[in-house]
Amino acid sequence: MTYVSLQAAMTLTEWSQRTIRRRIAEGALPFINRSAAGGGQNKTFIEFEALRAAVCIPLGDDDMALLEAADSGDAQAQNELAMLFLEHHKPKSAIFWLELAAKQNLADAMHHLGSCYLKGVGVAQDNHLAIIWIAKAAALGHPIACRQIDSIASTIRSSA
Repeated sequence: MTYVSLQAAMTLTEWSQRTIRRRIAEGALPFINRSAAGGGQNKTFIEFEALRAAVCIPLGDDDMALLEAADSGDAQAQNELAMLFLEHHKPKSAIFWLELAAKQNLADAMHHLGSCYLKGVGVAQDNHLAIIWIAKAAALGHPIACRQIDSIASTIRSSA
């Protein structure tokens, strides 16, 4: 049986935490509590099959493995899952996964997150945050981000 974290369930269904907790309390969503890594606080995990009908994007068998890896903290899987959400026009859910991957220093996720801030996709448009995330990706050698930062630097030099 596959279980997903509360946060993953929120992105998959676009339900609020309050809605999910209410459905758990009503008995509509089977769940388990697991200890967080390192003996931390218990985390709530929800049975995926109980959510399947409410999932906002189509998920194939390969996508299930991707979801499990992303939910377990794999940055590359989080980035790929974010791309899946973006492809299906679910940018707010994509942002959640991009932020997780970017915080683990995945350059692709940083670049995508910067692009989302630049265009206002899933977040309020913010040029400062866009440049910060794109610069971080460039610092890690992301080729497109490097070209973008070089272009910005050239523009600044030519206007000075």
